[in-house]
Amino acid sequence: MDQRIINLYDRFTHGGLSRRDFLDRLAELAGSAAAAAALLPLLQNDYARAAVVPAEDARLAAERVSYESPKGKIDGYLARPKSKGKRPAVLVIHENRGLNPHLEDVARRLAVEGFLAYAVDLLSLVGGTPPSEDAARELHPKMNQDDAVVALVAATAFLKTHAESTAKVGAVGFCFGGLMINRLAASSPDLDAGVAYYGRQVPAAQVPNIKAALLLHYAENDEAVNAGIAAYEAALKANNKKYAIHTYPGTQHAFNNDTGGARYNKAAADLAWGRTLAFFKENLGTPPNAA
Repeated sequence: MDQRIINLYDRFTHGGLSRRDFLDRLAELAGSAAAAAALLPLLQNDYARAAVVPAEDARLAAERVSYESPKGKIDGYLARPKSKGKRPAVLVIHENRGLNPHLEDVARRLAVEGFLAYAVDLLSLVGGTPPSEDAARELHPKMNQDDAVVALVAATAFLKTHAESTAKVGAVGFCFGGLMINRLAASSPDLDAGVAYYGRQVPAAQVPNIKAALLLHYAENDEAVNAGIAAYEAALKANNKKYAIHTYPGTQHAFNNDTGGARYNKAAADLAWGRTLAFFKENLGTPPNAA
């Protein structure tokens, strides 16, 4: 697909364009409104494809669970193997569309590997994730990001003290969630490991506060996010932090999202996911009794 179209969609999904302006510009690039309408499904997330691990998977126990934070009650989706035993916990942080079926599936993917996985709904801060993706994306900017960090620090403490947790807590986040991984790492000494997928970085002055080991995944073609890599890496290195950075050739922002049509890159997503699982097992401990 034309890189200009992918870049246009990124501007729309990250708040740079109204829906009307996006559709008008897409029609210009595609040649007609009809051609733009044909392209749109290839760009939008298709949640019908989300269930790599089905919601009704008999190996798992999954439920809606909320926790208390200084910013009020936060909702989420908890998944873990049915087999009993304490296990490392992983917090899953969504993109700028709130907690949707794809992120719930990411939690189940972690659960079948043996982790206690909790996909948080940070849009709880502004009423909760609505069913419509467009509505969720429009609601997202109304959420205060500093409040979201406070809620995530509380989520980390919630998982650390959970009855089924070993008290080892990791977190993985995508896009906005990737930024939140970096901010959480700089805000919570309870976080043991963080994996950020194409997430913006924190200022160098905050890096000394980071205690967690970090794994940072980036797309090759993601100029705005990648502009901060060099300074972030220099600060991590100068402060003797444990980290690894991987950039995936030929990929776009959101390359991991297998519901995302044109930007999904299976080879890169599979490689990054394998690295993510190995990183969590190294830094949190290998879970007992994977599903």
